[in-house]
Amino acid sequence: MAHKPIIVVGRKLPEAVEARLARDYEPRFNSDDKLYSTDELLALCYGADAALPCHSEHFTADVIAKLPDSIKAIANFSVGTDHVDLIAAKARGIIVTNTPNVLNNATAEIAMLLMLGAARRAHEGDAMIREGTWTSWSPAFMVGTQVTGKRFGVIGMGRVGQVAAERARGFGMDIHYYNRNKLDRALEKGAVYHESIEDLLPHCDVLSLHCPATPDTIKLLNAERIKRLPDGAIVVNTARGAIIDEGALLAALKSRKVAAAGLDVYAEEPTTQSTFKDQPNTFLLPHIGSATHDTRDAMGFRALDNLDAIFAGKEPGDRVA
Repeated sequence: MAHKPIIVVGRKLPEAVEARLARDYEPRFNSDDKLYSTDELLALCYGADAALPCHSEHFTADVIAKLPDSIKAIANFSVGTDHVDLIAAKARGIIVTNTPNVLNNATAEIAMLLMLGAARRAHEGDAMIREGTWTSWSPAFMVGTQVTGKRFGVIGMGRVGQVAAERARGFGMDIHYYNRNKLDRALEKGAVYHESIEDLLPHCDVLSLHCPATPDTIKLLNAERIKRLPDGAIVVNTARGAIIDEGALLAALKSRKVAAAGLDVYAEEPTTQSTFKDQPNTFLLPHIGSATHDTRDAMGFRALDNLDAIFAGKEPGDRVA
């Protein structure tokens, strides 16, 4: 009897996902949910048939070059694939998949949380209550930014960007967007398309980033582009930290060119949230955009659907390389 495919699992996964893995495969679970070093990850891959990593496991060109020939696939538990060198994987004939669509709503919800938390100074208010420093009320106390009726700008009007725009419409916000391609009118739903990021930025009272991290988008939001935002704009990022020049954003927050920022992702996680942690006009979360029970289960099942197809000799539905 042929052995079940051996799957290296990058992190601890939801219980239902691990149960399906144990039923259909021979998983090498990460029961302690530790962050593997490169050497540990490579050692686990020897004799295995595939890997099921999260964005925390980095399959660089060097790592992929050292993978054993037995590895047929990297089935990511994420929609982003910037942690995998797709060119290197393709060159070695390793199939790479991701988990699109299933985290759209959860991530868009976090974008709204970040927007409101940043705009209404939620971090400062929460700290006052917890530290017992709230002593009085006055008309000048904790005054923030009202988002209702303002302009909501989106860079990357893909699946998550479209859902975030729809949620922003619930606050009566006007939607402006930049995307590589103009959407069909039915998908735009009245949103205003801008042919360049430079043209979009002056129309953003809130700028929400929803594009992937690629060589073309690294530090996309830099000092020159931040200057094009209206004074007092709010920046929200639920995509990838690398698409912001963090030094430029910090300078803009200190000068109050940018009134506030809501961030769920950082350039070097988990270390560089420290860039912003002492800046009072920030609302910071630890990369939890997809962190709901429903979404994490759906991501795991989607990754397993891709593995099922691969080991059945079929084309996986979410192949990216």
